[in-house]
Amino acid sequence: MSAPREFRDRANDSLLTLLGEVPELIRNLIVAEVDAAKSWARQAGKDAGIGVVLFLVALFVLFWSLPVFGTFLIAGLSSWWPVWLSALVVFAALLVVTIVFALLGVLRFRKLTRRRNPAQAVAQDIKEIRDEL
Repeated sequence: MSAPREFRDRANDSLLTLLGEVPELIRNLIVAEVDAAKSWARQAGKDAGIGVVLFLVALFVLFWSLPVFGTFLIAGLSSWWPVWLSALVVFAALLVVTIVFALLGVLRFRKLTRRRNPAQAVAQDIKEIRDEL
């Protein structure tokens, strides 16, 4: 970006002089706006990248903490039941939770496919208008 020019009193400048400087002022404005947009995009990309990495680290830690929690549950239940029965109960509970979430996901996707696409609605409206004419 070019260095800003000194401000000066333009009260005595002629109309033609002022009009002659308009293209340069517009060019400087466009260059400044493009540079500002590039800077914003660069910073936003950097922030998004760091955010994604931190989120992936959190998912990694969560992924490895779930077996520890399962082991904790099995160990806790094994004080009342045999270890094999405790492991079987924890496995069955996790299987039921998995099935419930999978069914909820399937229902959500079915709901998604039942909705009318806005582009299809516009195409239908245009077709009906053509049929009327």
